[in-house]
Amino acid sequence: MKKLFLLTILLHLTFIVKAQTSLSLDSCRALALTNNKDLLISHEKINAAHYQRKAAFTNYLPNFSATGAYMRNQKEFSLLNNDQKAALSGLGSNLAGPIGQAAAGIIATYPELAPLISSLSGSLPAALDQAGNSLVDALRTDTRNVYAGAITLTQPLYMGGKIRAYNKITKYAEELARQQHNGGMQEVIMSTDQVYWQVISLVNKKKLAEGYLKLLQQLDSDVEKMIAEGVATKADGLSVRVKVNEAEMTLTKVEDGLSLARMLLCQLCGLDLSSPITLADENMENIPLIPTDTHFDLSTAYENRPEIRSLELATQIYKQKVNVTRAEHLPSIALMGNYMVTNPSVFNSFENKFKGMWNVGVMVQLPIWHWGEGIYKTKAAKAEARIAQYQLQDAREKIELQVNQAAFKVNEAGKKLVMASKNMEKAEENLRYATLGFREGVIATSNVLEAQTAWLSAQSEKIDAQIDVKLTEIYLKKSLGTLQ
Repeated sequence: MKKLFLLTILLHLTFIVKAQTSLSLDSCRALALTNNKDLLISHEKINAAHYQRKAAFTNYLPNFSATGAYMRNQKEFSLLNNDQKAALSGLGSNLAGPIGQAAAGIIATYPELAPLISSLSGSLPAALDQAGNSLVDALRTDTRNVYAGAITLTQPLYMGGKIRAYNKITKYAEELARQQHNGGMQEVIMSTDQVYWQVISLVNKKKLAEGYLKLLQQLDSDVEKMIAEGVATKADGLSVRVKVNEAEMTLTKVEDGLSLARMLLCQLCGLDLSSPITLADENMENIPLIPTDTHFDLSTAYENRPEIRSLELATQIYKQKVNVTRAEHLPSIALMGNYMVTNPSVFNSFENKFKGMWNVGVMVQLPIWHWGEGIYKTKAAKAEARIAQYQLQDAREKIELQVNQAAFKVNEAGKKLVMASKNMEKAEENLRYATLGFREGVIATSNVLEAQTAWLSAQSEKIDAQIDVKLTEIYLKKSLGTLQ
């Protein structure tokens, strides 16, 4: 029971600490960058491009491979036909008649050699049969079970520049993946900043709506007292109550919008949508604005924008693809080396032993005629390279336009903020005089309602102008590639 109680207390404290956690803009950015799935994917693309570059470098190095095979043949290869085998196996028997006739002639001429000739003529056919059988056995191939193996070395010497071009392509591809990752990071930062300041805007509008509702409720209470005293009419009371209802509805809408904005920020930060987050800048009455320098150097924007760098890398990749395409129709030279073993082996007649030999050579492949295929493919690759170059030029022009538009928006937002601040001062002064005149009974209820509505509108416009300045600053930094 005590353990359960302690666990409950700990969970409650954890919830309190979590509920009191305040997130700054930097912490929201860090969470968003850490948990964004697109950034995680682009990071893995960087890893993949890195290993592809390492794999491409191995094409410069010699390649070793091993091959092994076993084959079972139904029949054995034979160097002799059946008649030859029969003749050799019965060599002595076939020569027995001629040998006997020759022996009889020798004995008739030389009677004293009769014992020797008789012994030889009796054993010679058998010896010849045995020698013939031995020869037949020696010429057997025994190729029903065949084993073979080889170790091969291949060293490219010249491949028409294909290996060098492919290594450059993988190098550019890795850098391209990094630039795309950086571009994704800027997009995430920009989205996070926009939602962060949107939450701050809605928090301030909620405070404004609550303050406006309190003013109307106070006015409603004062009008009710005046109606009771016979100083105000029921129509005045109804007008005020209508405004109170509108203020309550406005507050509800602002609260709903604020809840959705917080949920969106939680989603961007990788937090649970129901997390009770608070932001560090929620209590700021006036959002701090840093003066933005709208004087810029376009060359800096070109250097910092990931899109420009990505298109530059894409242009280099397409140029190298032209070299790869051209290399496919150029001569290629490679050094070859092998060590091969077989069983049965044929290096010392046919033997059931593993024996082998090595060989070294140079392989040259020279395309002769392909009906202009290589020329057409090379021209197509050059066309793709020109397309990439045109896309780069077009992107530079659009970025120049985008940067100028962002600068104009910053200046415009600054002017709107100055105007909104002046309108706010006037609205506060009018509200102060209207409230004072109403209490003294010299200003009608409708005039007070107009002054309060004007004050609400001016205050809301000021908040919108402050947020607009912030967002245009972010957009300008994004256009210049300096958002970080």
